Amino acid sequence: MLAYPVTLTPDKKDGGYVVTFRDIPEAITQGETVEEALAMAAEALESAMDFYFEGRRPVPMPSPAKRRQRLVELPASLTAKILLLNEMIRQQVRPAELARRLGTTPQAVNRLTNLRHASKIDGIAGAMKALGKTLEIHAA
Repeated sequence: MLAYPVTLTPDKKDGGYVVTFRDIPEAITQGETVEEALAMAAEALESAMDFYFEGRRPVPMPSPAKRRQRLVELPASLTAKILLLNEMIRQQVRPAELARRLGTTPQAVNRLTNLRHASKIDGIAGAMKALGKTLEIHAA
């Protein structure tokens, strides 16, 4: 799963922590405690993905964490959708073309790249295969 380095900066004026991600500048939030800031960070990171999906822009991959920097991990389903979107953009494959390759409708492909739609991992894996890629899941 994709895990993004998060920066927690103490807010000297108002207290608490300001939360930012160097890879996803749209994700900014805050929290009163470290625990609250990290919980808010996960929500902000997921919400920021809307900007990329709606604009059909590639989602930046996470950079390596710096020493003692915390990571915020995205859910597996969202990670798979990001990888699919990025591959479609990289190959310049539109939903209609991917639908043709899969023998389905463009609406079905749009659901695979819709963050609000619960997609089965098999559907995303099939779409990746139609793009010449393999979606791999590893246990650590």
